[in-house]
Amino acid sequence: MSLIPSFFGNRRSNNVFDPFSLDLWDPLKDFTISTRSPETSAFVDARIDWRETPEAHVFKADVPGLKKEEVKVEVEDDRVLQISGERNVEKEDKNDTWHRLERSSGKFMRRFRLPENVKMDQVKASMENGVLTVTVPKMEVKKPDVKAIDIS
Repeated sequence: MSLIPSFFGNRRSNNVFDPFSLDLWDPLKDFTISTRSPETSAFVDARIDWRETPEAHVFKADVPGLKKEEVKVEVEDDRVLQISGERNVEKEDKNDTWHRLERSSGKFMRRFRLPENVKMDQVKASMENGVLTVTVPKMEVKKPDVKAIDIS
């Protein structure tokens, strides 16, 4: 029994000390406040980039390990782009011993209000190497007709 309190958690429970482990003591580990629902907690912060080019708005989402059938891209009438999907938990075999479980699973959903200058009927989506790309073309900006008036 040690008289020195353990500030790094109870690492002796598995009888193996891993000096390269990233499992650090977290004083707030049991004190969590979350407004997320359990079904969207895993991917609620799915990383998405939104870039605007002269021709389109381009969204790129990292969805590693998902098939295109597991991802949905939808547009609503009021110019809202919704990207959602779900990664299922791997099946557990009773004979397996898990040492780490770090890959998240669950549902994700992100919504973006698009500007007025987009062509909602021409949205395209593609997926390659775990990156979803959604392209929303922009309407051509009509330049005002300028008519020169001769001064007499």
